[in-house]
Amino acid sequence: MTEEKKNRTLPPEALAEWTRAASERLGIDPAEVSIPLILDLARDVAHGVARPAAPLTAFLAGLSAGRKGGSPADVEAAVGEIVALAKSWSPT
Repeated sequence: MTEEKKNRTLPPEALAEWTRAASERLGIDPAEVSIPLILDLARDVAHGVARPAAPLTAFLAGLSAGRKGGSPADVEAAVGEIVALAKSWSPT
């Protein structure tokens, strides 16, 4: 692994700090962000569909939740729908 690639890896203890900074930059209350929920979404999609689908799907879930109002319940519902789809995914 190149030195540049190593430097781009976020240490686990910095995840909350990064989430806070990114949320504030985007005008989101960091308290409304469930890190475990989003990481579980990414894991389930990466394992059930494909790794590259994880960030795309996280974006789609966020977009869907935002269009429905953006409440924590909207986020949980969108993530729940996607996780269910990923767990049953069988490409045609």
